[in-house]
Amino acid sequence: MEDLIQTNYALDTFYFLLMGVLVMFMACGFSMLEAGMIRAKNTSEILTKNVALYSISCIMYLLIGYNIMYMDAPGGGIFPSFGFLIGEENTAEQILNGTAGGVATDHSERSDYFFQVVFVATAMSIVSGAVAERMKLWAFLGFAVIMTGIIYPVQGMWTWGGGWLSEFGYSDFAGSGIVHLCGAAAALAGVLLLGPRSGKYGPGGEVHAIPGCNMPLATLGMFVLWFGWFGFNGGSELKISNVDEANAVAQVFVNTNIAACGGLVAALLLARVWFGKADLTMALNGALAGLVAITAEPLAGSPFLSMIIGAVGGLIVVCSIVLLDKLKIDDPVGAISVHGTCGIWGVIAVAFHGDASIGAQIVGILGIFGWVFIASLVIWYALKATVGIRVSEEEEFSGVDISETGIEAYPEFQQAA
Repeated sequence: MEDLIQTNYALDTFYFLLMGVLVMFMACGFSMLEAGMIRAKNTSEILTKNVALYSISCIMYLLIGYNIMYMDAPGGGIFPSFGFLIGEENTAEQILNGTAGGVATDHSERSDYFFQVVFVATAMSIVSGAVAERMKLWAFLGFAVIMTGIIYPVQGMWTWGGGWLSEFGYSDFAGSGIVHLCGAAAALAGVLLLGPRSGKYGPGGEVHAIPGCNMPLATLGMFVLWFGWFGFNGGSELKISNVDEANAVAQVFVNTNIAACGGLVAALLLARVWFGKADLTMALNGALAGLVAITAEPLAGSPFLSMIIGAVGGLIVVCSIVLLDKLKIDDPVGAISVHGTCGIWGVIAVAFHGDASIGAQIVGILGIFGWVFIASLVIWYALKATVGIRVSEEEEFSGVDISETGIEAYPEFQQAA
């Protein structure tokens, strides 16, 4: 029996780490998607944001974020306990005796941190795409410190950490609200203070399309995100060491995949009917919308129901992108619509096919969005009032690659002076 317990512990730890690696690869997906969906003159800067935000996320979550979210988290509480680092590792004696006192008792404490930190980086990556092409690099990275160290972990403590939203009955399997809506709320606060890109909207409310520079790269980024999502949702089952858990993981994989398919096809069809063209960008965002929508509950429903949930997400994201443009909320990659609007849909959908009430889900949406949006707005405003958050008109015109990084992503495309 002792050998079986240790073998299961080792297997679940390895599975957790492997799923974390898949989610970490989503950082590449976000980088490629965003680099393809913006103009060439801003590519190096967006890539710098993505590699830097991942590193900042890992550092801040190690120092204080994980402790806020899980270690000594007050059951049913609103205010977190503050501390540093991620605690002691489990020992074989503790596991065998059932006396492990940390967060994880059936897998390594360190594997739990690693899996959780890549979720934090995902939430922050959502912000980078929405504020692309006109935000100062160092203002963005300053916000990333607070977002990943405090803002995200506090609402994470309310939910996955056993806080008041968890006690209220809020259910979110892998984070449609906790990760995706959180990132979108922070992005929306920043975009509202930042304003749209120059030339995006005309004086009469006209919307001027600003095409991305590299659709093959954006498509690659979407597929990398789709690939990583199997770790995102599959790893959230937390273990795989028995028949029931193995079957559950397989179900999560199938439902996750088919939801993305439903989202892509639905968005593509709606774009064809609405715009008269098979819009690739809408198709890409449709797949991601389906993935976000199913993330709140990829286990309980059937594959057919998961396909419908994803398809509804694909329809919603097209409508949301158009609506935000009409409201003059400029989001170059559609991140707020994909992760925010469809994150809300995913959380609400749990009430129809999962074990949660519609009231608890709505309270969860309001709690997460309210906290993250208000806290982010305060931080963005403080940065705007001190160091500034937007580059100058001249810098925006010439491209932030030159002003912020000094390195052009595609120098051979630039005309000689």
